[in-house]
Amino acid sequence: MAPRRLIFLPIMALLIVGPSAGETSALKLLKTIPLPGVTGRFDHFALDIKGNRLFVAALGNNTLEAIDLTAGKRVQTIPGLGKPTGVLFLPDLKRLFVACGDDGNVRVFNGDTLRLLKTISGLEDADNMRLDTKAELIYMGYGSGALAVIHAAKADTIGNIKLAGHPESFQLEKNGRRIFINIPDAQHIAVVDRGRGAVEATWPTADFKANFPMALDEANHRLFVGCRNPARLVVFDTEAGKRVADIGISGDIDDLFYDAAGRCLYASCGEGFIDIIAQKDINRYETVERIVTAPGARTAYFSPELKNFYLAVPERGAQKAEIRVFLVK
Repeated sequence: MAPRRLIFLPIMALLIVGPSAGETSALKLLKTIPLPGVTGRFDHFALDIKGNRLFVAALGNNTLEAIDLTAGKRVQTIPGLGKPTGVLFLPDLKRLFVACGDDGNVRVFNGDTLRLLKTISGLEDADNMRLDTKAELIYMGYGSGALAVIHAAKADTIGNIKLAGHPESFQLEKNGRRIFINIPDAQHIAVVDRGRGAVEATWPTADFKANFPMALDEANHRLFVGCRNPARLVVFDTEAGKRVADIGISGDIDDLFYDAAGRCLYASCGEGFIDIIAQKDINRYETVERIVTAPGARTAYFSPELKNFYLAVPERGAQKAEIRVFLVK
């Protein structure tokens, strides 16, 4: 009876919050790309839009997987990376940066050949990365509490910003100077002025703990934070620095994306669902669909340019590792 019960529950969840009769899912599965031999969990992704390549940090496998999205297959594997975490592709420089949490190195590869060019060392527990396109600086979370500042063209560390704990997901304003950073151990969001290179404010998450993923609606001054304990999406007003809304979500959220064109959020959750959350107005949100995926499938990437959503499914039992590519309708 146990296997039947496990199948029944996600189907019921889909029926409860899925699309109404006559409607179609917000995401259409386009293709599935197998990753034979890849075991363990995944971490972050990067996308080469012009080359139509997806780079996947297979943390548990100690490899970086390069996928040709046009051909729908893996074309290259970089082994021996030691828990790769953050991945950042810079098309103008034709460089691929890969942060490795095990040895504290950031490896810089040629963006075309994936040949190793340089290693930046001394960044313990190197993690997620973001690019400030105007300043041509890379910000990367690392250690027990800091952001490293890396000069993108020189591939050198030029500074760091102290934090109260290890940073998880963070977002940069494109038209402002702030960085919003999830600090789960401190149970707050750190607000950094990147002009001064220092924390200017902290916003407590209060009873909402394990705040890992984050997304930003900069135009409407709304910051979205995914929490695992309890499983909630928490919305902050970035002007007032206060929580304005929260709603329940599926368990074990790991990635969160805001779709400005569709006025919705995509939350990939390890419980085995992608939650689609509609932005009814800037202070009102509603889960409109819950798409069944697979247990542990929580690492994802959303491309507004290509209108594609990519989901990593880890190997678990009979389920083999794969990347699922969805079209955002």
